[in-house]
Amino acid sequence: MKKKIIKIIVMVIITFLLYFFMLPPLNISSPLFWSFLFTIIVILLGISMVDKLGFNGVTFYTKEPVLNKPVKIILIVIGVLFVGLILVNIINSPIFNSKAYYERIAIKEDGNFTQDVKEVDFNQVPLLDRDSSEKLGDRVMGQMSDLVSQFVVSNQYTQINYNEQIVRVTPLEYADIIRYITNRKNGTEGYIIVDSVTGKSELVRLEEGMKYMPSAILFEKLERKLRFDYPTEIFGEMNFEIDNSGNPYWIVSTIKYVGIGLRPEVTGAIIFDPITGNSQKYDVEEVPAWVDHVYPAPLIISQTNDWGKYKNGFLNSIFGQKEVVATTRGYNYIKIGDDIYLYTGITSVISDESNIGFILTNLRTKETTFYAVPGAEEYSAMASAEGQVQQMKYTATFPLLINLNGKPTYLVSLKDNAGLVKMYGFIDVQDYQKVVVTDVSEGIEKAAKNYLGDAEINISQEDLVIEDIVIQTITSGVINGETKYYITDTNGNRYKASIKVNEDKLPYATVGTTLSISYRKGEGVIEIIKVN
Repeated sequence: MKKKIIKIIVMVIITFLLYFFMLPPLNISSPLFWSFLFTIIVILLGISMVDKLGFNGVTFYTKEPVLNKPVKIILIVIGVLFVGLILVNIINSPIFNSKAYYERIAIKEDGNFTQDVKEVDFNQVPLLDRDSSEKLGDRVMGQMSDLVSQFVVSNQYTQINYNEQIVRVTPLEYADIIRYITNRKNGTEGYIIVDSVTGKSELVRLEEGMKYMPSAILFEKLERKLRFDYPTEIFGEMNFEIDNSGNPYWIVSTIKYVGIGLRPEVTGAIIFDPITGNSQKYDVEEVPAWVDHVYPAPLIISQTNDWGKYKNGFLNSIFGQKEVVATTRGYNYIKIGDDIYLYTGITSVISDESNIGFILTNLRTKETTFYAVPGAEEYSAMASAEGQVQQMKYTATFPLLINLNGKPTYLVSLKDNAGLVKMYGFIDVQDYQKVVVTDVSEGIEKAAKNYLGDAEINISQEDLVIEDIVIQTITSGVINGETKYYITDTNGNRYKASIKVNEDKLPYATVGTTLSISYRKGEGVIEIIKVN
């Protein structure tokens, strides 16, 4: 009897330790739950079998049959469970449920890009990608001598809309187990915020530190605290965000499956305070507006691929492939209104260098719209921009999708080997051969004007001047592969203009020619933006 009690105690301890470290949800639709359960059963069988072995000093021998009746029953149960789980998943697979996979995401297919996406405001364009933000964040941390030996910068860098600013935020984490032990009482001291438009970076120190973090070890470990608070919930992506007052939170999406680990869907979000350890679970319809990331981007991509794959059934997805489409290899984020949207292209399942359109998905509500705008696949556009400066070996960031003068346009940054942004590139979505790159020192608005041929963009009527001038002198030169004209008029005013302004008139303009021009009010050399 004593021996049996010891066995039970050992199994209870082993079970608790496995649960403590594996942290499985007590939910039969979770693959991790079944891994945990089978591991416990295997250990139980192992202990049972070891107990039936003896050792005579030379070799092991069996004191009684290893596969006795109880063991055989357990093995049969395991086999039946294993086969049953496989059958459940086969029944719930796309083979028999392709319609359910197609309907995982509702996509509005009649989107109007120019109506839904406002004309670009370059004060709201996230010109810095994740890699550049990480470099800026590391630089800020390197300047904090009192913190750099105790904490490290997390790789979170969540892009959010913070009081109408597009920023990336990331918390400080414990540097290692020793730093965790010495700092666990006060927690990590703050988070880094990087403005995705201007590049301004700062460390925000908190009055009270964040104790519940992924890098904690014991009961303060974020995943462990959540598991003990929500034992049956299946957790999805965990994103670090701040509210409009700058208070830090972990936003943890909750997931449900069909079968065992199939067709994941977001059911809500847990808003977790890393300072106090308090949390609240919200249904998807009730998530506060300041939260930006409820639906994980990989989940949206997976659901969109199923929408594109199973529209006409399972067999068509393999054989005929009529109307079968898929997302392109990457995605990016853009801000529309108060929310962050995921952008990715939609292309034919047959690999090529073009898209049939693209989708925008609200990552808080999952509202998704498809825009039928045929054009260049993103990596083709990136290669086209890189080709403009191939001698410099710059690399292009994944494109941002913007509305420029009523047309969908790709905007990329071109970076050198050190990761510094050197040029901006604009590429026509519908014709990736139309690409213009501009040195970053000239500014993003000038880069846009260069791309448009210095068309009138974002100029109020009060600032716009339209008048006729008579040319007194005119010369031309080629700057960065583009022809520029330098003009003085009979009143002594100086002008410059790109050939793109009017390639039919400027090459033939001579001394004495009268030009009807438009330009923005200003001092110094006047930049002509239109020749009528």
